[in-house]
Amino acid sequence: SFTMNTYLFVYDLMQFCGHSWIFTNMIIRFMSFGKDSLADTFYSIGLVMRLCQLLSVLEILHILIGIDKSRLFPRFLQITERIIVLFVVINSQEEVQGKYIVCVLFFLWNLLDVVRYTYNMLSRTGIYYLPLTWLNFSLCIPLYPLSVLAKAFAICVSLPYFESFGTYSIKLPFPFAFSIYFPYVLKVYLLVLFIGMCFIIQNLFSERKAHLGTGNIKKKRS
Repeated sequence: SFTMNTYLFVYDLMQFCGHSWIFTNMIIRFMSFGKDSLADTFYSIGLVMRLCQLLSVLEILHILIGIDKSRLFPRFLQITERIIVLFVVINSQEEVQGKYIVCVLFFLWNLLDVVRYTYNMLSRTGIYYLPLTWLNFSLCIPLYPLSVLAKAFAICVSLPYFESFGTYSIKLPFPFAFSIYFPYVLKVYLLVLFIGMCFIIQNLFSERKAHLGTGNIKKKRS
């Protein structure tokens, strides 16, 4: 309906503005301060980044209620990966926030999202600009695996701090004698992360074929 399409357009516009601001801020800071800007990336843009990622949870709801025709499970995996790495790993460990890998991860996320939300906004109005369509469904194929590697590296960097500080590790008193050692949980999640990556890459290739097939391109041109 027109109302739902307008709502989705406004949502995409808000996400585009947020990620564009982050992406532009990162580039300007790097051009102004060089490598010195990398260490405090999280402190300068972390709040907006957290807000954008929290807002992205709505995309799962959009699929569930049927106003977004994307596949649920791949999108769910992508969103939860970011939420876990950003809020559980990076946000909880101040020592990790100053690492260069955080800047690399944010750069990859925002580059993908600026393109994706630009494409989504135009498609809501019936505009399909072929180079943008190609970029949207092609750029994610090499960059998504790189972002997964960056997530995995961020988790590995955080492990010594989780071990030292005992963050999120739980040990119940007697008579339960039950404990959860969070670094082990993160190590298991690394395996889940790479298994999920294989599934999502397969889905990305399927989406690219569906949207960039010869018949679909001719239809959008017309």
